[in-house]
Amino acid sequence: MSGSSYSTLYNLAVDQMGYVTTAQGRGVGVSAQAMVMMERRGTLERVSRSVYRLVHFPTVAHAQYMQATLWPHGCCGVLSHETALSIYQLSDVAPAKVHIAVPIGFRVQCEIPGYLVVHHEDLPSEDVSRLEGMPITTPARTIRDCIAAHLGPALIRQAIDEARRSGMLDAATVAVLDAALRPFDPGLQAV
Repeated sequence: MSGSSYSTLYNLAVDQMGYVTTAQGRGVGVSAQAMVMMERRGTLERVSRSVYRLVHFPTVAHAQYMQATLWPHGCCGVLSHETALSIYQLSDVAPAKVHIAVPIGFRVQCEIPGYLVVHHEDLPSEDVSRLEGMPITTPARTIRDCIAAHLGPALIRQAIDEARRSGMLDAATVAVLDAALRPFDPGLQAV
């Protein structure tokens, strides 16, 4: 294996916290077989189907989230729901699994890793942002998704209030989210 293949993969991995996919490798001229050989030599580590981590890449906080966004073979997952709330630090939610959204038409061809919850939804571009290079639903979309998923109203109220305080949401968006939460939050029904 030439050092140039490793360098090529490294250049991809820099923006992805040390992770690359076989599809990305193929896109820059590094075959899946070459990546398997790098794994056998100990320079790459296979972390899930078609996703590899460069072994000598520095460990980065939130790296498991980047790995989750790369897992869906053929498309990119978007961090969403409770995971996005947690990353934005909008509430005290502590998700046991990583939540990602994939397009409705995406068909899972293999077993979903146990650490993932996959939501099928088509996200308009205005509902997706990037944080530390990772695709993530915007705070407003995240809160709407959590309301639709019936996350506890106290956690959602906390998220709305924190997002407003930190400037992530404007007053008009807060009013829309309050209206959406009202049927699930007994404290708001009296207002």
